[in-house]
Amino acid sequence: MSTNSLKTYVLLGLLTGLILLIGHLIGGQGGLVIALVLALAMNGISYWFSDKIVLSSTGAQEVLPAHAPELHGMMRDLARRAGLPAPRVYVIPEGVPNAFATGRNPQNAAVAFTEGILRVLSREELEGVAAHELAHIRNRDILISTVAATLSGAIMYIAQMAQFAAFFGGHRRDDEGRGGGVLGLILAAVVAPIAATLLQMAVSRSREYLADATAAEITRSPRSLASALQRLEEASRQEALPCATEATAHMYIVNPLTGGGLASLFSTHPPIGERIRRLLEMRSL
Repeated sequence: MSTNSLKTYVLLGLLTGLILLIGHLIGGQGGLVIALVLALAMNGISYWFSDKIVLSSTGAQEVLPAHAPELHGMMRDLARRAGLPAPRVYVIPEGVPNAFATGRNPQNAAVAFTEGILRVLSREELEGVAAHELAHIRNRDILISTVAATLSGAIMYIAQMAQFAAFFGGHRRDDEGRGGGVLGLILAAVVAPIAATLLQMAVSRSREYLADATAAEITRSPRSLASALQRLEEASRQEALPCATEATAHMYIVNPLTGGGLASLFSTHPPIGERIRRLLEMRSL
């Protein structure tokens, strides 16, 4: 197991532990059980239906080989090199260039491109982007990031419950350990969401670096992906992707939401400059 993979599983374990902790702080053993059931239910829904939900939310439309033979041909060739079945291909009717992959496993995967990315990138740059998304599929990053996002979402939901509880007076800890009192509610309402965001960010950043390296291995051209990332970064600074949300931002190859300063510290993506530097340090494979 690679260092990045080990770090990812440790971070997922911390997210799971955090959701159980805040459940216990709010409601003791009963709250812990409720938090666990909520996490399992949300993970089940995200595992089976996350691809359909996110594709629908972006307005993506599936493109058949007859309508985009060159795009499908490129995807088939890259998938063969990556040792994967060819994914379904979708196009998002947005002019801002970006792309993402989704699906619970390689057999049920899909890669979505915005109309903008198909228009502005060269063939070599687009291959680098497509290989990056196929790398996420091969490395099982989609499932991992979906679990992380779901656990983080559950923590945010429980934190909102804690805020209401604290606002209406909270409760005292009794001898049976039913929750953590007012202090527990404050921790759950304020500290837990920040911790969840930082952990989800760390999971996503680790997987992005790994996907970049895997993409370079697939295409044997690190510079093509580096060039694509530079152009996508410049475009993202000018305009946010309208169909992207904070819940789905981690899925895209570059952060689709504009923002700088303090906001960049909480980005689910590593700095583009660092990603480019690592790619340029790789020799052509």
